[in-house]
Amino acid sequence: FSPSVLGTREHWDAAYERELQTFQDIGDTGEIWFGEESMVRIIRWLEKHKVPLDSSVLDIGTGNGVLLVELAKSGYMNLTGIDYSPSAIQLSEKVREKEGMSNIKLKVEDFLAPSAELSGFDICIDKGTFDAISLDPSDAVGKRKLYVGSLGRVLKPEGFFLITSCNWTKEELLNEFREGFEILEELPTPKFCFGGRIGNSVTALVFQRK
Repeated sequence: FSPSVLGTREHWDAAYERELQTFQDIGDTGEIWFGEESMVRIIRWLEKHKVPLDSSVLDIGTGNGVLLVELAKSGYMNLTGIDYSPSAIQLSEKVREKEGMSNIKLKVEDFLAPSAELSGFDICIDKGTFDAISLDPSDAVGKRKLYVGSLGRVLKPEGFFLITSCNWTKEELLNEFREGFEILEELPTPKFCFGGRIGNSVTALVFQRK
């Protein structure tokens, strides 16, 4: 990928500072990455596989925290969201407060250098964070490797990793996560047709830690 400001912390700090101000002004929670259907897809998968409601769930790069709110509304009780942008965590705290979901835990954490207490999760979810890391102008390849290493540390053996991406194909993601993870399922995503070829603009996969 071409390096992009979308891969920099400065970009996300500024973006979430704007969203925080907008929320304080008019109560708008901001953008939902990949739209609402991406959240529905994740929750449906968890419900279909009867993932217990007390399973520990980590949302990597939680942003405004709306996915965690939707998980809480679906009955999940052990929810944690992390983001390296303090403004994102401030925003997600305000969204949590507005929705009355005091049991959601939120922390400023850089997933590429996670604290020791960030471990033992049953489920890890990523909607766009791996995409953003892949666009980092400084050593994106090294950072992707750090990401996979961190995932192996925070996710329990046999835990599930649900990733939604608009930058990576299924085959590319299988290659990125080949060490320590195996594919369980590809989730259906919207298809598009261009020049007679059908493709997916979004890839959603479920991996299991070996």
